[in-house]
Order: sequence, then structure tokens, then C-alpha cells
Amino acid sequence: MNLAERKCEPCRGGVEPLRGEALETYRSALDSEWAVVDGHHLERTFRFPDFARALAFVNAVGALAEAEQHHPVIEFTWGQVTVRLWTHKIDGLHPNDFILAARIDAAHEPSASQT
Repeated sequence: MNLAERKCEPCRGGVEPLRGEALETYRSALDSEWAVVDGHHLERTFRFPDFARALAFVNAVGALAEAEQHHPVIEFTWGQVTVRLWTHKIDGLHPNDFILAARIDAAHEPSASQT
């Protein structure tokens, strides 16, 4: 399942959040640094060697989110960006959250980050 090649489809609500095996199937398609928190949202922290690269990454994530019309919570400080994703209309995880997470990973430049 190559999530980064998929596009988010509008979620109109009225669907159940992903749970159980379906949730794990989507989770396993992402980088292992993404965590499913309380079965409710995805979270990952990215590290960078300076403030400017962290800010550039925030802007890249913002552009991806706007293009997909799927907006994460983004927190950043010097050298660190934390991204949280969930679908507000269903108050839980939807395939769109995993698609955007994969696209965020694709935008991340490992050579620019510190591990």
C-alpha cells in the first residue's frame, strides 16, 4: 500500500473511525516513528539541526495540508516539529490521516534532520 501516492478524499462524516486490524494495517504502512495515540490520532516528532529548517518543514507540511484540505495540528520550536493528525468530522482516524502522514514523510528530507 503506497499511501504517499494516494489523494485524500473528502470525509463527510457519518463513518466510523478506523479500529482494530484496519487501523494496524494503515499504521504498518507508515514510518515506524508515527504513533497511534489512544486509537484517536497519529503523532510524530521530526528533528532538525536548527530553527530555519524546522520552520521550512512546517511551511512544507502546511502547503501539503492545504492542497489536501486536511489540516493537522503542528507544533514547532527550535529544531523540532510535532505533527498530530486525525479527522475532526469523525473524531478519530480515517485513511486520509495516513495518506497525509505518508505525504509528510515524503516531504521530509532525512539529510536535513538529526536523528
